[in-house]
Amino acid sequence: LNHDGQSFSVRDALDLPRSPQGAPVMVQAGASEDGRDLAARTADVVFSAAQTFEEAKAFYDDVKGRLAAYGRTSGDVKIMPGVAPVVAATEPEARAKHEELQELIPDEVGVALLSSYLSISDLWRYPIDGPLPELPESEGMKSRQALVVEQSRRDGLSIRQLARHFAGARGHWRIVGTPAQIADELQARFEGGAADGFNVMPSWFPGELDAFCALVVPELQRRGLFRTEYEGRTLREHLGLKGPASAA
Repeated sequence: LNHDGQSFSVRDALDLPRSPQGAPVMVQAGASEDGRDLAARTADVVFSAAQTFEEAKAFYDDVKGRLAAYGRTSGDVKIMPGVAPVVAATEPEARAKHEELQELIPDEVGVALLSSYLSISDLWRYPIDGPLPELPESEGMKSRQALVVEQSRRDGLSIRQLARHFAGARGHWRIVGTPAQIADELQARFEGGAADGFNVMPSWFPGELDAFCALVVPELQRRGLFRTEYEGRTLREHLGLKGPASAA
């Protein structure tokens, strides 16, 4: 240590060993231009949101393409979009479960959350079953606002439908189906170069997480897409990230 500051100064050898992973895993979220540059420069993991394969692929390629400017390679950063799965043994059961979960979201909660994403305070003055109005550009979560507007236009969703979707999945990719159907979707994005992995965001705990682990994980393991045991001890090792050369 060698610090001279306004509040204190210290100069001595640090008597604590470095952690086993060498350095904490740095996770970045945000898809603005500044956010993407920050991710390329400093992040180990990028937590992103993308509804379609094309959106996910474009974001993936853009961030990976910025790494060389900072002396980094593709393997130095893992891009892991959020995914909100709803799984059941059959597709009708999964659809019914999803509808039941959506019906549990009060309109007041959904619209309030949607309003925060859009940085607009008076969304209630518009018909809830009507389309999203034209919005001024957000000064806050610009990438999230763009995501909402794009999905509204692409899928023709009303304010109520958008509110329920974003309250249930927080704006992330929703997959509803059987274990094989969900594994198909994850595999397509992973092998298509749109993700290095996924941040699984169940609609409720512990039930939907338990269902994913019991139904989807074995299917991914059967396909050779998910580990059957851990090879390392740290989060950095589990993510396949390199550590500092001097790490213990």
